[in-house]
Amino acid sequence: MAAYTLVRNGTLIDGTGANPVPNAAVLMDDNHIHGVGAFSSLMVPRSNLLDVDAKGGYILPGLIDTHVHMMMEYADVREMMQTPFSLNFFKAVGYLRKTIEAGITTVRDAGGADLGVKQAVEQGLVPGPRMQISIAVLGITGGHTDGYMPSGVSLDLFPAYPGFPDGICDGVDAVRKKVREVLRAGADVIKICSTGGVLSPTDHPEFTQFSPEELDVIVREAGYRRGVKVMSHAQGLEGIKNAVRAGVHSIEHGIFLDDEVIDMMLQRGTFLVPTLLAPVAVLEIGEKTGAMPEYGMRKSREVIEQHRESIAMAHKAGVRISMGTDAGVMPHGTNLRELGLMVDIGMSPMQAIVATTRTAAECLGWQDRIGTLEAGKLADLIVTRTNPLTDIRSLENPDNIILVIKDGKIMKDLRA
Repeated sequence: MAAYTLVRNGTLIDGTGANPVPNAAVLMDDNHIHGVGAFSSLMVPRSNLLDVDAKGGYILPGLIDTHVHMMMEYADVREMMQTPFSLNFFKAVGYLRKTIEAGITTVRDAGGADLGVKQAVEQGLVPGPRMQISIAVLGITGGHTDGYMPSGVSLDLFPAYPGFPDGICDGVDAVRKKVREVLRAGADVIKICSTGGVLSPTDHPEFTQFSPEELDVIVREAGYRRGVKVMSHAQGLEGIKNAVRAGVHSIEHGIFLDDEVIDMMLQRGTFLVPTLLAPVAVLEIGEKTGAMPEYGMRKSREVIEQHRESIAMAHKAGVRISMGTDAGVMPHGTNLRELGLMVDIGMSPMQAIVATTRTAAECLGWQDRIGTLEAGKLADLIVTRTNPLTDIRSLENPDNIILVIKDGKIMKDLRA
């Protein structure tokens, strides 16, 4: 096996926002980047080298989605009720593969994947992206994570099982204990819901959930474990403000923003993960298949335009935006549709790419490992057939992602 891999004959878009570099190359030493830049500037070994021709494509860092649900794809309630529990793990193998074949080499799972799923990828048992996991989603009784239906039946997307705690908790003592349980189960990040949501049956995106006291305890308790961060599903304005004041690391969705909370996010360095695709996909899937509940369709229609306006305001103000999709609500492998929606609200194609590389890595706290093509970082890169700076939506077609390398290993190759 060659010690070095050279990817050459492509235009470099390195993830930093710098101008593209034509006739560029990336030299990898095992699973790390050894050198990157114009091909003529690199000292290339003459032996023990795997030479990979990019075929005139565009060389980018491995892409990052900071909000996915790898253990699900939303289905009709009747189908979900009849699916054996263990079957979901086998389905997830396909979701993981579709994700990495779309060029996503790293994800932050926002609920559903447990430590075993993460380890299965790490040990090479199944192909998939590098993962940060939150395991269970913490929420209140009657809130976004509570699957209680008016009939009395509880339809929970992620029911508790060994290694996967129940996420519902109420009161300061209970939330403290729940954070400890999720950390014990192997969570890299704590996921909470400080508001209601579109696809929960008994609340609304504008409903505020968790008290300021509960949020404060959650953030402090997580931080005791070597600075573990908290990500908050936060759609309604008051719940967003409560989460930001408490010190959460990232606001997920951010449908209802105003100038005050945007200023708060700027002052605290809070990340925003828009998931613009999520309510759009709820409507599309519902209209096409009928699988989405009526309340989800109705709430999506209510919030889509407000969502776009809020993210546009945040971008214009300079809030740090990290790409995330809520994949699992929509089919896995369609993640890169989010970039076109980000451009629609005012981001340039380069800014959308940076949000999916450097800024996403910063959101994960892994900026020293991934996110940009620089010497010393992990050897994650993709090659695209098309120029994403002139046609960002070309990335929506996985066939235009012709090469995927993760940790120095070729995971997908369509160059022939």
